[in-house]
Parts: sequence; C-alpha cells; structure tokens
Amino acid sequence: MNTLTNRYLAATLRSVPAQRRDEIATELRASIDDMIEGRTDGGADPVTAEREVLTELGNPDLLAARYADRRLQLIGPTYYLVWLRLLKLLLSFIPALVGTVIAVIDVADGKGFGAIGSGIGTAIEVAVQIAFWLTLTFALIDRFQPVASLPDWTVDQLPDAPVHRDISLTDTIASVAMLVLTIGYLPFQHYQSWVHETDGSNIPILDPALWSFWLPALIVVLLADVVFEILKYRIGHWSWTLFGVKALLNLAFSLPLAWLALSDRLLNPALGDRLSWLADGDNRNTLGAAIAVGVAVILVWDLIETTTKTRRQAA
Repeated sequence: MNTLTNRYLAATLRSVPAQRRDEIATELRASIDDMIEGRTDGGADPVTAEREVLTELGNPDLLAARYADRRLQLIGPTYYLVWLRLLKLLLSFIPALVGTVIAVIDVADGKGFGAIGSGIGTAIEVAVQIAFWLTLTFALIDRFQPVASLPDWTVDQLPDAPVHRDISLTDTIASVAMLVLTIGYLPFQHYQSWVHETDGSNIPILDPALWSFWLPALIVVLLADVVFEILKYRIGHWSWTLFGVKALLNLAFSLPLAWLALSDRLLNPALGDRLSWLADGDNRNTLGAAIAVGVAVILVWDLIETTTKTRRQAA
C-alpha cells in the first residue's frame, strides 16, 4: 500500500544500514501506529492523525541519521578548530607566494602586464585546491577516526591582546603597492609606452638620458619610501621623527622631479616627432610647468595631511 506511513518508512529505511532495516522498520511502524492510535482515541480523524504524526516525526533523512548514528556534518567540533587554524595559515601565504612566482616567470618570458592576470589566476586556483584537499582530509579523519588525541588547551595558548594602531594595515598596503607600481613603471615605460614610432618601435615617455643618474636616484628614494611605510606600520603611530623623515623623502623626490620638468629635461625630446603639439617649445614649457605645479600641490597636501595626523597622534 502506498500510504503516507509506508512512504515515510521507505524514505527512512533507504538511509540506514541494510542489516538493521527490518529491526528499525518494525520499531518505527509500531511507534507510528501507537501515536496515531493515541490521537484517534481522542476523536481525531485517522487521515489527519497520520499526517500530524509523520509531520511531528520530521524529515525521514534526519530520523535515519539518528538511527544509524551518522553525523550530518562535514567536519565535527572535534577537528573543526584545527582545520580552520590550518586553513587560515596555508591560505595566508601559499597562494600569494605561488602566484608571485608564476607572475615573475611570465614577466621574464615577456608577457608584460598579462603576467599579473596569470599570477592572480594561479593564486586563486591554488587557494581553491588547498581548501578542497584540506577539507577532504579532515572530513575523512572525522569519519574514520572519531576519537581524537589532540592536546588539551592551556592558557599559555592565549594570544597577546591586540595593540591599537593609528596606522592601518590597509593604508600601508595601499601606499606600498602604489610605490612599487611607480618603481616598476619607470623602467617599464622605457620598453613599452603608449607612444610608438611609425615602424612600431617604442618611444619612452621620460628622457632616456635620465637613466645616467636621475631615474636611478628617484628609484632609490621610492625604495626608501617603501621601507619607511613598513617601519611606520611596525611603530604603529605617527611621531615628529617620522614626520621629519617623511618630509625629507617627499622633498627628495618632488624637488628633483619639479626641477626636471621646469628645465625641460623630464620628457623625452623624441615625443615631439610623434606628438606635434610637443614639438613647440612653448607647449613643452607649459606642460613642464603644469607637471611642476601638480608635484608641488601633491607635496604640500601630503605635508599638511601628515602634520595633522602627527599632531593628533603625538599629542
């Protein structure tokens, strides 16, 4: 008979061990019949009573899991914290490390900015693989080794209380990333820019003669800026000493850049062969003045912002 009770029994028994099905079927059918009888003795309609009893028993898959003593979870509480800690540790550096290695290899192969995409894609793929295989391993351990011999927790494992930082990690990462991109662009534009000769060869934006001194010097200043940003984050707050170092680094970069722009030594003279408006001396002087003014505005703005932060945090 295709009654609700028979359908419920069939749905429950399909998920229990075969050797226990007869025993569970007899026990469960007797329980259902008793519960239905109890309701009908009170005057309930048999069909309504059957539906109410089965609804009260709940999802047959959950009931079958209880009969089979089977866990309805991928990783139980015994191993969950170990799994989570190990997952965070592995994901914190392995994907980034592998992605960076792939990107460097692709750059060496001449893929240019395409190397960034391949590096990011590889990092994502590695992260997915780590999460999958680690989770699978712990799920199998949890299924086949339910009794764990993990070390007990002690108060010695308590982490240090977090130290309040006025300088955030996000700001530091953004600053370092911008500096690294700037350092990378200086040699990159020498080999690949948006201006090309009629034969397709590259025209650097900056005067190649600057590589004799000025561009290497500016790169050294930018590298010093990277070190400064890392040290600033380690210290955790602004001080007047940090302000002085920051001001010197800003001046060491901005003043030569502005002077080169005003003296018409910054841009590549060959640009005038492809960009006619740059062939005119007045236009070049105007552009140089605009660059110098832009550099000065950025310098002053950064000094004002840094002064404000230093006053607030050093007070």
